[in-house]
Amino acid sequence: MHSPSGMELAGLAGLLAAVPAVAYLGQSGRRHTGAARRAHLLLAAGGAVSAAAALAGLASAALSGHHHQSAHTRTLATMVAIAMGIGTLTLLAGTVALPGATRGPAAALRHVLDGLVIAAAIWVAGWVLLAEPTRILGEATPYECAAIMLPAVLVVLALGLTSVLGLHAHRPRRNTVRVSAGVSVVAVAAALLSTGICRQDNEFALASVLLLAAGLIMVAYAVRAADRPVEVTGDVLERGGGYVVVPMVVVIGSLGYHLVSGGTLDAYGYFGLSIEGLALVARQYLALDDVRRYTTQLRQREAHFRELAHTDPLTGLANRRGLQEALLGTDQNDAVLIGIDMDGFKTVNDMRGHDVGDSVLTEVAARLRRNLLGGDVAARLGGDEFAVLMHGDADEAMLAAHRLLAVLGEPYEVDGGSIFLSASLGVADTGELLRDADLALRYAKQRGKNRVERYQAGYDELLRRRGTLQGELRHAIDRDQLRLVFQPVVALPSMRPVGAEALLRWTHPELGAVRPDEFIPVAEESGLINRIGAWVLEQAVVQLAEWLAKGHDVWVSVNLSPKELHNADYAAQVADVLAEHSVPPQRLVLEVTEHAVATDMEELVRRLAELRETGVRIALDDFGAGYSSLTQLRTLPVDILKIDHALVAEPESRTGTAAPLVDVVVRLGHRLGLEVLAEGIGTTAQREVVEEAGCRLGQGSLFGWGVPAEHFESRLRTLVPVGRRPLPAPRSTPPSDAPARSQVVRLGPGMRQVRALLPSDPAFRTDQNVGSVDSGREIGQG
Repeated sequence: MHSPSGMELAGLAGLLAAVPAVAYLGQSGRRHTGAARRAHLLLAAGGAVSAAAALAGLASAALSGHHHQSAHTRTLATMVAIAMGIGTLTLLAGTVALPGATRGPAAALRHVLDGLVIAAAIWVAGWVLLAEPTRILGEATPYECAAIMLPAVLVVLALGLTSVLGLHAHRPRRNTVRVSAGVSVVAVAAALLSTGICRQDNEFALASVLLLAAGLIMVAYAVRAADRPVEVTGDVLERGGGYVVVPMVVVIGSLGYHLVSGGTLDAYGYFGLSIEGLALVARQYLALDDVRRYTTQLRQREAHFRELAHTDPLTGLANRRGLQEALLGTDQNDAVLIGIDMDGFKTVNDMRGHDVGDSVLTEVAARLRRNLLGGDVAARLGGDEFAVLMHGDADEAMLAAHRLLAVLGEPYEVDGGSIFLSASLGVADTGELLRDADLALRYAKQRGKNRVERYQAGYDELLRRRGTLQGELRHAIDRDQLRLVFQPVVALPSMRPVGAEALLRWTHPELGAVRPDEFIPVAEESGLINRIGAWVLEQAVVQLAEWLAKGHDVWVSVNLSPKELHNADYAAQVADVLAEHSVPPQRLVLEVTEHAVATDMEELVRRLAELRETGVRIALDDFGAGYSSLTQLRTLPVDILKIDHALVAEPESRTGTAAPLVDVVVRLGHRLGLEVLAEGIGTTAQREVVEEAGCRLGQGSLFGWGVPAEHFESRLRTLVPVGRRPLPAPRSTPPSDAPARSQVVRLGPGMRQVRALLPSDPAFRTDQNVGSVDSGREIGQG
C-alpha cells in the first residue's frame, strides 16, 4: 500500500469542483421536458461517468504506488481511458441532442459525419507531427501506451464536432458551441489522465483533473445560458460551402509532407485516412440522397404548381390556361366548344354574399362533370363563365348544349333556400373555337338569355354594333335622344283606358330607331341602366302629374330593372320623385319580372316591401313564363299579376272556353286578392278568352301600341264621363259550371281590390254586372 503524494491528493480534491456541475446538469434535466430533458440528462450522465472514472483512476493510481511501465499501470490506464471515453461519448451525444444544435435526426447524422471529416483531418495532421520523421515531442511522444489512443480519438472527434456546430447550429449557436467546447476539454482531460497514469506522471494527472473540472463547469454554464430566450441565427453553410474543402487540403498537405520527408504510412496514419475516406463517402452518399429527394420534391411541386396553373382552385375544373392547352392538343376538325355563362349570378353575390356564390359555382361545376363524356373537358374561365370542350359534330354539340341548359336551370339548394338561375350558351364548331364560342355566348345573352346560340359569321357585325350602341347610349340622355311612349291598359269588357305602361324608345340620328330589346341589355351590362331608369321614372311621374292635374283618372306603370331594385336607396328615390311632383303613390305601378323573382326570394321580398311602404303598387310582370310558384305568390308583396302573352296566345281548350292556363291564373290571382292583367291581347278572340276567364284588365295591340303622351291624352279626352248606371236586372240562379266573376271589395280609404266570385258564392247573383266595372276608380285605381 502506497501513501498518496500531495499532488495526487490535490488532484483528488480538484475533482470535487466537478460535482456541483454534474449536479446542476442532473437538476436541469429533471426540470426540462422533451428533447431538452434528454439532452441535459445525457450531459449529466456523461459528466458523472467521466468524473467517476477520473476519481477511480486517480485513487487506484495513488494507492497502488509507482511501478514504471508495469502491466498493472497499463491496465489501469486502459480502464480509465475506456470509462472516460464512454463518458465523453455520452457528453457528445448530449451535445448533438441539444435543441437548436440540429434541425432533426437526419441533420444530426450529417453533423456527425461532417465532424468525422474534420476530426480525421486533425488526426492525420497530428499523426504527421508525432510520427517519424517529424516527431515534434521527441521522447515524450506517448506511443508506448496504447491506452492513450482512445482518448486521442475522442479529442479529435470533439474538436471536429465543435467546428461543425460552430458552422451549422442555429439556436443558440454560441451556447451550443460552448457546450461542445467544454466536452472537448473533458476529452483532452481524459487523454491527459490516461497518459499520466500510463507514464506515472503526476503533473499530467493533476492537469487532467483541473481540465476535467473546467470542462464540466463550462458545459453546465453553457446549458444554463441556453435556457434564456435567444434569436435564431443563420446557417453558415447557407452563406458558402468552402469549409468542406479545408479538411481535404489538410489531409493531402499533411500526407504529402510526411511522404516527402521520408515517412511511412503506419497503422495510425492508415486509420486516419480510412476514417476520412469513409466519412466523405458516407457524406457524399447522403448528399446524393438529399439531391434525389430534393429533385423528387421539386418535380412534385412543379407538377403541383403546373396543375394549379391549369386548374381552377374553387371548382377543380380546368381554368382558361388549361382549356387552351387542351385545345392545342385537340384535333380542331373534331372539336366543339360550348361557352356557358350563368345569368344573374352577380345578383347572387351581391345579395347573398360570396360564400353562397361559391357554393353555387361549385354545384355548377359538379353538374357539368356529371354530364361529360369520356375525353370532354370542362373549364371555369373566370367568374360565372364556364366552357365545355367536347368531340363530335355541331348537331351533337347543340343537343349537349340544350341538355346542359336544362341541367343548369334547375334550382340550386343553398343555406337559406333555393336559388334559381338560368344559363346562356354559345356553341362553336369551326374557326377559333374560344373566340367564336364567346361571340355566340354574348349573342345568346343579347337575345334574352336562357338560350343556346350557335356561332354564325354575322355575329361579328352584331357585336360591333353592340359596342357602338354602348358608346352612344352613354350620351343618349344628354343629347335628348330618349323618349317615352305609353301603351294603354284598358278595363274589360268596356275597353276604357284606365292606365298606361311607360315604354322607353331610343332614336339615334345615325343608327335610327334602336329596339328596346337591343339596347336595354346593353344598358344593364354596361351599368347605365340605373341612370336611364332614374330618367324614365322622372319622366313618367312628370307626365302622370300632368294628366292628373287635367282631371284624367289614370295610373302609369314603369318597368323596374333588377339592378335598380337592388339599390339600397331606390325606395327613397321613388318617394322623393313622387313627393316632388305631388303624385299620389298609388297612381304609380312598378313592374318587376319573374326573372328577378327567381334570383333571391328573401331579398326580393324585403326590397319590394320597402317600395310598397312608399304607397306605390307592385306588378309581377310576365307571370307564367318563368319560375313563379304558389308559395312565392303568397309571399311576394305584389298587387297586380300580369299574365304573360304566351299564355294569352295559347290555343283554346277542348271545351271551347277560355285557355286553361289563363283561366287558372285569373282564378288564382283573384283568390289571393290580386288584380290580374292580361298582356299581349292582339285579337278579338283572345280578348273574349280573357274576358270569359274573368279578367278585368287587358293590354295589347288590340287596344293600341305605345304612343306619345299627347296621343294617349287625346284618347283620354274623348272618353265620355261615366254617369250613374242603373242597377242590373235580377238574375236567375246561375248554373254550377258558370265561369268565375269579379267583385270590387273596399279595403280602406281610397283603396279597392278585385276578388273572384264563383257560382257557389252567395254574392254571385247580386254582384254588379260586367259592364259596371269599366273605370279606373271602380277597379281600385282611385
